[in-house]
Amino acid sequence: MAGNYDDRDGKIWMDGKLVEWRDANVHILTHALHYASSVFEGERCYNGKIFKGIEHSQRLRASANMLDMEIPYSVEEIEAAKYEMLKANGWTDAYVRAVAFRGAGSEMGVSAVGNPVRLAIAGWEWGAYYGDAKTKGARIDISKWKRPSPETIPVAAKAAGLYMICTMSKHAAQAKGYSDALFMDYRGYVAEATGANIFFVKDGEVHTPLADAFLNGITRQTVIQLLRDKGITVHERHIEPSELETFQQCWLTGTAAEVTPVSSIADIYNFEIGALTLDIAETYERHVRA
Repeated sequence: MAGNYDDRDGKIWMDGKLVEWRDANVHILTHALHYASSVFEGERCYNGKIFKGIEHSQRLRASANMLDMEIPYSVEEIEAAKYEMLKANGWTDAYVRAVAFRGAGSEMGVSAVGNPVRLAIAGWEWGAYYGDAKTKGARIDISKWKRPSPETIPVAAKAAGLYMICTMSKHAAQAKGYSDALFMDYRGYVAEATGANIFFVKDGEVHTPLADAFLNGITRQTVIQLLRDKGITVHERHIEPSELETFQQCWLTGTAAEVTPVSSIADIYNFEIGALTLDIAETYERHVRA
């Protein structure tokens, strides 16, 4: 599928029915456009089955509740809508994007309790998120922005507003020739990339930042379990930036990223694409297609 995302052939599920791709529009006074009252999920369908779709739908509803929104569809109804959309487009391998948001209604201010909560589910065929970094390793920068404190924003929600600094950081990184950017959190600990969690290897053991100030990704959780199933020790802990020079391997995880090796951070910290990195990438690939 080619072309701008607003000008394609296909079907999008929207508020209970399939609509033509180009007709899946909202009004300019949609509350989410002005106040970021929106949550979403990114999922992948492999061989006709959405990987951990139910967990994604559960998280979508949980994220909405954190933003004081109640999605008017159950997990079961959301799941059915995803597969209806995929079938209508003839896809068995695709990326799935569900988004719930406050629409236009009787209120247009910070408060919008009377406005309807809407749900749309789209999809597209999407290859490797980081291109050839899957084999060569991604080069990532360090963002000037930091992940905020849980006291300032619902960090456990996959909410649109939390991605504002992600877009800014990724643009800045790409302008310098990097694939992505790494965040520290509000305390200065290593956190995550703009759309992916991060893992490190040292002496055969894996270290990953404790997810207490950013989203605990479903792919992150899956990879941790796969590693432990192999008998590999995984440390979920606070990681100081000074430790980056001590790690030997590094990778990113996410629905879009899957498992992507990292070759360097800020051209200061370099990592080998080692056996453990390659093994977990292959294991994850087999797991999602099982």
